[in-house]
Parts: sequence; C-alpha cells; structure tokens
Amino acid sequence: MQAKSPELLAGLSPVLDRQVRILILGSFPGAASLAAEQYYAHPRNQFWRLVGTVLGEDLAALPYPQRLPRLLAHRVGLWDVLAACKRDGSLDTAIRDPRHNDFTRLAQRCPALRRVCFNGKTAGRLAMHFEHAGYETIVLPSSSPAHAAMSFEQKLASWQALAG
Repeated sequence: MQAKSPELLAGLSPVLDRQVRILILGSFPGAASLAAEQYYAHPRNQFWRLVGTVLGEDLAALPYPQRLPRLLAHRVGLWDVLAACKRDGSLDTAIRDPRHNDFTRLAQRCPALRRVCFNGKTAGRLAMHFEHAGYETIVLPSSSPAHAAMSFEQKLASWQALAG
C-alpha cells in the first residue's frame, strides 16, 4: 500500500505597502501558522519577540491583528519565499514540490524597499536572486523553535541588522 502524498498547501498573503524599506522573508508557514492564518503563530517561535525587541516595541504582547499595522508603521514587510508546497509537519526539510512566490513586481509594489532579510537558511537560498535585483540581503538565524542551537540573545545579536 502506497502512502498518500501530502496535499498542496497555500501560504499566507504578503504584508506589504509602498512604504516598506525592509522585507523579511521566511520559507513557508508552519502548521500552527497555517491553521491560525497568522505569520509565526507557534507559541515558541521567537519571531515577534526578536523583531519587537529590534524595533523597540513589544509586538509579541499585541493581539495578532495589531502586530501587522505596527510592523508596517516601522516600514517592515513580511512574506515567504514559497507560495505553496507539499509538506508533512512544519520542518523546512520536509518541503516537497515548492512553488515560489512571484517577486517580479516587488519593486513596483514596494518602491522604497532596500533590504531583504531572510528568516533562516532555507529562505536565504534566494538571497542571490534579490542581490541581482539590487537589494541588500541578510540571512538571519531562524526564529523557529526547531533552531534551538542558538539562544535568544545570540539570535538577537544577528537580528539587530534589521535596524540597520
């Protein structure tokens, strides 16, 4: 008996506007984020705490619907490199049949964009694509609870590059 192939999962909509100067790209939302329809919804993911600390605002303490406008107020956008994929669980290593987001109109959608930061090495595989398009790129340590090799403080030291 053959195992059933996972279904194609769709990612989340981008959080962008014309004022965004920094874009943070993850790989693809984990199961908790897809279920909640919220970026970085897993309670142990350090994303909101890291970004909030860098921006000087406790984003993690805010209800999710208030986080996104606050992020945009700091001219920071949020998206993923993948629009869809097949995956069992939440690990990037389990991603199959990846389908990238279409970034061809990013410069028109976000004319102020200067820096693209990647949340983890999997997302960072696209850094060269953005460098060739003229953006500054930074690959940051993953905020995922699966990346436990670094402490919050060690991750934060790298994430300070957002403030830049």
